[in-house]
Amino acid sequence: MEQVQNIMKKPKSLISLGVNTQDARISLTYFTTSFATLLIGGILGLIQGLERAGLYQLPQGFNYYQVLSAHGLLLLVVFTATFTIGYQLANLSYAFGGLLPGVRKMVWTGIFLKLAGVILTVTMIALNEASVLYTFYPPLAAHPLFYVGLVILVLGIWSVCLAVFINYRHWRKEHPGQTTPILSFFAMGVFILWFFASLGVTIEVFMIIPWVLGITETINVMVTRTLFWWFGHTLVNIWYIVAISAWYIIVPKIIGGRHFNEKLIRLVVILLVILNIPGGFHHQIVDPGISLTIKFLHVFMSLSIAVPSLMTAFAMFYVMEKAGRKKGGQGLFGWFRKLPWGDVRFLAPMIAMIAFIPGGAGGIVNTSNQMNQVIHNTMWVVGHFHLTVGVSVVLTFFGICYWLIPHLSKRQLTQRMNKIGIIQTWIWTAGMAIMAGSMHIAGLIGDPRRTSDTTYGGSDIALSWLSYEYIFAIGAALLFAGVIIQVFAVFHMMFFAPKGHTEYPVALPEEDQPAVPMWTERWGLWSILLIAVVAMAYVIPIVDMIVNAPPGSPPFRTW
Repeated sequence: MEQVQNIMKKPKSLISLGVNTQDARISLTYFTTSFATLLIGGILGLIQGLERAGLYQLPQGFNYYQVLSAHGLLLLVVFTATFTIGYQLANLSYAFGGLLPGVRKMVWTGIFLKLAGVILTVTMIALNEASVLYTFYPPLAAHPLFYVGLVILVLGIWSVCLAVFINYRHWRKEHPGQTTPILSFFAMGVFILWFFASLGVTIEVFMIIPWVLGITETINVMVTRTLFWWFGHTLVNIWYIVAISAWYIIVPKIIGGRHFNEKLIRLVVILLVILNIPGGFHHQIVDPGISLTIKFLHVFMSLSIAVPSLMTAFAMFYVMEKAGRKKGGQGLFGWFRKLPWGDVRFLAPMIAMIAFIPGGAGGIVNTSNQMNQVIHNTMWVVGHFHLTVGVSVVLTFFGICYWLIPHLSKRQLTQRMNKIGIIQTWIWTAGMAIMAGSMHIAGLIGDPRRTSDTTYGGSDIALSWLSYEYIFAIGAALLFAGVIIQVFAVFHMMFFAPKGHTEYPVALPEEDQPAVPMWTERWGLWSILLIAVVAMAYVIPIVDMIVNAPPGSPPFRTW
């Protein structure tokens, strides 16, 4: 009890309208980890692209699936998670005037736990004891320490989630009757999803550990796959909420406008939190043992995310058109030309927003039962993933760097670094367009994913894929160049840019907006609704998978 009281104590000195110096150190630690991981993951991605095209052969002792597993884990979990947490903690510090001292200690604990977990899991992959891919579910079985590392990683995330919830509760207690600043509202949505998303994968890992230790002979493969996609599907929408927090609140300030109606913004966040966990079965449409009724329910829930997405599209184009016309834009599209295309802080997230249009359309294909039968195990899925995550999410992350890193480091974004950022953004966009575009086409003609050798003994059809795989490699090379430039930019802005002040560009609401309703702050209610919707979507099918379980599977090692 005494420890909780100490955590809840108000910090002695707060810095308003800026990130507290101690909190800045935390965020910079996360960003250092994030972009070091991006560099390693980028190297592995280039190796994959070259090897799949037959242009490079891994040294003896390494295999394609080992590289693929490390690439997926490092970029999809470590890079995105560390960036997300570093960014959201900075937002909370800005909005609340600083984190509580006890909360900082919990966050530092989370950092050390996550680093320990990542080191353990990646070590097992490097030793070729865990080439189980990013999805890592049975019947493939890794070394037990790989799963122990995952547990430690999740404990690190929970430590940060609990710290954020404590800080939020303290702010609400100290400011009765007030709505929380909008950036902190986004952060609450992100960390609530992190917590609930990680529950499914944690249960899965605790099922796997006794299985790989030989304590239990077999495991229910369907249950573990389902628990993974409970997490895997939600993770995508965690990235999405992080990205739209910058679209809604940061981009309008950069273009000289104001953000859209805050009631709508908060409603979008609430809908994404409540609706997005049920939907994981659209990743399992081809799996047997799941009724069509349940699959249809999850497909419906997946497609329901289009509602807040369309709300976001309307709001953002309204804000941009209004700002462009305010600057003198005439005619139907004159406002479009008045936007600050020479500012990387705008250009990168703008391209990310545009990419979300084809990315969302591809998601509808993946979610549709009949069309999914055609593309499920093909490179189409890989192309879709790179388009949505690699452009819509990652380019938004990159755009954030060009104002947040200098702000945290008390340095300036120079014109030279802005030009470097513009070049990097176009290189990244070109690389991803080439690679993801060719992956979509190759997938439509049957090129399989998760496969190192796709020639099938010289089959004519299989050989027709080869030219597209050369294009994959070209795109991967461009993306690696983009990684090098971005990592250079981040660490230059962190340590070598001129000292100075960089604005935290938070847009104000439009004038004469109605008061934000207090019911939006009822996170307890939204969490209960989230649990109810998750129970509706998962309890019946999981119980059915357990009661009518097929014969379990022993562990398999295929590498």
